[in-house]
Amino acid sequence: MLKFLLRRTLTMVATALVLTFVVFWLTNLPPNLEKLAKSEGNARMTDGEVISWLDRNGHAQPLVKRYGEWLGVAPGWTDERDGVTSGRCIARGAAVEDSPRFCGVLQGYWGQSTVFKAPVSEIIATRLSLTGILMFWVMVLMVPSALLIGILAGMREGSKLDRTLSTVSIATTATPEYVSGVILIVVFSSSMVGLKWFKGTATSAMDGITFENFFLPVLTIALYGMGYIARMTRASMSEVMTAQYIRTARLKGASFGRVVMRHALRNALIAPFTVIMLQFPWLLNGVVIVETLFNFKGFGWTLVEAAGNNDIQLLLGCSVVAVVVVLVTQAMSDVGYVLLNPRIRVS
Repeated sequence: MLKFLLRRTLTMVATALVLTFVVFWLTNLPPNLEKLAKSEGNARMTDGEVISWLDRNGHAQPLVKRYGEWLGVAPGWTDERDGVTSGRCIARGAAVEDSPRFCGVLQGYWGQSTVFKAPVSEIIATRLSLTGILMFWVMVLMVPSALLIGILAGMREGSKLDRTLSTVSIATTATPEYVSGVILIVVFSSSMVGLKWFKGTATSAMDGITFENFFLPVLTIALYGMGYIARMTRASMSEVMTAQYIRTARLKGASFGRVVMRHALRNALIAPFTVIMLQFPWLLNGVVIVETLFNFKGFGWTLVEAAGNNDIQLLLGCSVVAVVVVLVTQAMSDVGYVLLNPRIRVS
């Protein structure tokens, strides 16, 4: 197991480096850098002035060197003009000799947001905590409900209950969040129908969460992901219920409920466990529509703002978080699958 974890960790690190380099290359394409220079300098800049600005701010160096500076494994750039020395690691008003040589992601410096005018690390920490709360309550509602629906449908394959629950699962998964979200807002928060039970916006939830201002966005996301988990659970449960050891237990006189609880349930939950773990990266990056629809300014909303306003440093910071979440949840999924499935052994 230790060797397996070590190999998995090395693979994760290599994958993270490749993915972040690709994102760094895409965000630092010449058109993006030109747009950055004009937004930070002067919109009427000539081509020569743009080149000068990029050179003065360290963007004219080779891509690999700039990636190393951003990562924190290469010394930060410096520029000396008119007797004044500036650089990536030199804070405004700080002396050169008192400034560190390395200042990147590994040192905890994620850059400065050009849109929010604040450190990227602070912005991501604040917005990620908001989305984390949303993800927590979505999982609390979605996972137990989906497992229950899938187990009930798979226990008696082909029955009326199975057909009904399967139809509901397919319908929820086939309905996009922006459709179900609008329907829920119209039905439960507008005067059009008259059922003003909840708020149609979650802006106030950023200051204090209540059932009234937070239930609709949670339900919107949970409905979309619930169907997929339920369908996987139903397929797994149906397969287990037709296994030979289940038939043997039934022939020996074990009750149906005892067979389900003691023999079928654990094996049926092995496949859904992997699917559930993969919901975390989907939730982190897939809440963009819901956060925008309900005006909840979390991680997804921040990602859209960074991309729409060419905020390169913030976009890179968001990509790092997304990559880490994807890789960590996949690793947890692999390890959990090995621990839950007794037929798999890691030598």
